[in-house]
Amino acid sequence: MNQDSASRSAVRVVILSDTHGHVCPNVLAVVAECDMAVHAGDILTARVLQELREVVGEVHAVRGNNDVPGIWAGDELDVLHSIPEIVDVSLPGGSIAVEHGHAHGWSEPDLGKLRAAHPGARAIVYGHTHRLLVDREAEPWVLNPGAAGRIRNRGGPSCLVLHASPDSWRVEEFKFHDSGPIGPLQAPRAV
Repeated sequence: MNQDSASRSAVRVVILSDTHGHVCPNVLAVVAECDMAVHAGDILTARVLQELREVVGEVHAVRGNNDVPGIWAGDELDVLHSIPEIVDVSLPGGSIAVEHGHAHGWSEPDLGKLRAAHPGARAIVYGHTHRLLVDREAEPWVLNPGAAGRIRNRGGPSCLVLHASPDSWRVEEFKFHDSGPIGPLQAPRAV
């Protein structure tokens, strides 16, 4: 993607997190339909980022609590150290702030603290809990894509797709069965 994301008329952004070294094939199929990927941490290997780049091109990622030396392979530490803890991504109609979320409450991040930390964003993306969440009760929105890998994915991998244009934003939820490549547990729903 050579064109600046914010200057495009509309983009589809796949939001994923907590891959823990593996992106499930159904999630990769969703990635292939998007313009860019945002990963909210607990990546665990440079291979995951490379796989996303090969499918979608533009990838923005942050480090999670498990993205540390000792968990990542020694020959991938240069990639690990290049990943920020927080990133802001400009999109048509606003920006998203991305962080792993564990700094705002270990077992369940405080959404009020997340919102206070990123007041200029239109949406905040976090991971860590492995629980899918779309909270539009207040601004900025708070989005958690759940886990896109095999670890604690609560019955199956999941991700979100944000459709962003200057005039409107909407979010689709994708949740897949753990046992096979059959597709969403439910039809993707826009929120």
